[in-house]
Amino acid sequence: MRWAADENFNNDIVRGLQRRKPDVDIVRIQDVSLSGADDPTVLDWAADEGRVLLTHDVSTITRYAYERVEAGKPMPGVFEVSRDIPMGVVIDDLITFKTCSKGKGNVPVCQTLFLRLYGDKRGLPGSDFYLLGV
Repeated sequence: MRWAADENFNNDIVRGLQRRKPDVDIVRIQDVSLSGADDPTVLDWAADEGRVLLTHDVSTITRYAYERVEAGKPMPGVFEVSRDIPMGVVIDDLITFKTCSKGKGNVPVCQTLFLRLYGDKRGLPGSDFYLLGV
């Protein structure tokens, strides 16, 4: 699984992922000259690169991601990660998810995946994350 860390994503989590799993394929949006880009542009780039976007932006990114899906555009996925979760827990969960989500030939099992780690649980009471469009 290839990831892109949104501009607002905690860089300590990115560094922690890289320390714990040196082979993790993650790039920061600001490192690919997209600093200040709007959400649709970031999602276009992530889709073109086949990267799942890691973000703390729960206010707008989901709407644009759903619009892509509804329009039939490619959507590798968005992980909305709550800022309230301890960094070590987020790192552990992302590594676990990456390890468990490999399909044949290292291809992610699902095309469209939204994961909200320990955030708002409106969709599935008692659930720690949402899986939509699987």
